Amino acid sequence: MQYKRILLKLSGESLMGNKQFGIDADMVMQYAEEIKQITDTGVQVAVVIGGGNIFRGIQASANGIDRVQGDYMGMLATVINSMALQSGLEKIGVWTRLLSAIEMKEIAEPFIKRRAVRHLEKGRVVIFGAGTGNPYFTTDTAAALRATEIEADVILKGTRVDGIYDADPEKNPNAKKFDRITFSEALSRKLNVMDLTAFTLCQENHLPIIVFDMNRKGNLKKVVNGEQIGTLVSD
Repeated sequence: MQYKRILLKLSGESLMGNKQFGIDADMVMQYAEEIKQITDTGVQVAVVIGGGNIFRGIQASANGIDRVQGDYMGMLATVINSMALQSGLEKIGVWTRLLSAIEMKEIAEPFIKRRAVRHLEKGRVVIFGAGTGNPYFTTDTAAALRATEIEADVILKGTRVDGIYDADPEKNPNAKKFDRITFSEALSRKLNVMDLTAFTLCQENHLPIIVFDMNRKGNLKKVVNGEQIGTLVSD
């Protein structure tokens, strides 16, 4: 495999499947099967999931809820999604550990870097819940931070499109897809890869990002195997 240790970033919305909100059990199981395919080859996998299918702090703030309070509510939503994926993985025989940035000892271990790395070395899928544990930071930033801390080889950002385009491909049929792009070029073109904090953290730590279509079965294994899937952002 091209990569030995990866961090997979999933959006909360991806767990909705065809639903308008909440969690689609079939989609959870599809992702669990995709992850199992690569853990069976010995790849170490960490996962960060957003919470947008349940609650978004920044949207709640626009509706009058205190921003800090809303962000903490969003963090709890990511834990719910993390628990759903954990259940799906363990149902098919994949050992997992859920580590939370906010202490909730009845359902998750506290995040400790050395503990997370040790779980990975033992072949367990490590799911990071509750973002960074701080308001005003997105789960993109949490993914970049955790990937840097565990010394992941790459961040794999699973989306519903097959890479990065110079325009929205769902609105512009003539949008051009990039197979590879540098951090500097992505910034100069103002491409929406990740939020600026997360993107800068990856750039400063020379941590490549691959954006790919997670909903196409087999894509995750192809990416980890080094096939040209999606868009690679690197130095």
